[in-house]
Amino acid sequence: MNVPAPAGIATLVAYVATIPAANLAVTHFGAVPVGFGYAAPVGVYMVGLALVLRDLARESAGRGAVLAAIAVGTILSYFLADPALAGASAAAFAVAETMDFVVYEPLRKRGLLIAMLASNAVGLLADSLLFLKLAFGSFEYLPGQILGKAWMTFAAIAVLALLRRRKPASASA
Repeated sequence: MNVPAPAGIATLVAYVATIPAANLAVTHFGAVPVGFGYAAPVGVYMVGLALVLRDLARESAGRGAVLAAIAVGTILSYFLADPALAGASAAAFAVAETMDFVVYEPLRKRGLLIAMLASNAVGLLADSLLFLKLAFGSFEYLPGQILGKAWMTFAAIAVLALLRRRKPASASA
């Protein structure tokens, strides 16, 4: 069994933390504005970040470690947040993760950021549709869910792009 490097472990821990953090936020804070007059359950920001962290964890620790991280995050959610919310979240993460793998894996050859953007677009839509239906029985927050997750995805990918540009410059100095 390959043990992930410290960076891989840190990414997995951060990813696992986003799952119960999203559910706790929804349980305790409800909905917040996300822009353009839309609102979404506050956990949307953590889930948007989770989509990017999941891909980074897959890069550094592998697919099996990510699947285990989803299970750990779900179990933590059951103990820390509303169990019904954790169940909806687990189902949404499982479906979104499966769809993400289908999109991410073939696009990875074209570059990490391209694969992340495309797979996160599919993942955030699948996660939003399923989570909202199971957790709230309504798609009222769907535009806000998509927008909030997209904000976080774009912000995280922008940071990654900047870091990738700086890395070669600092390595040659």
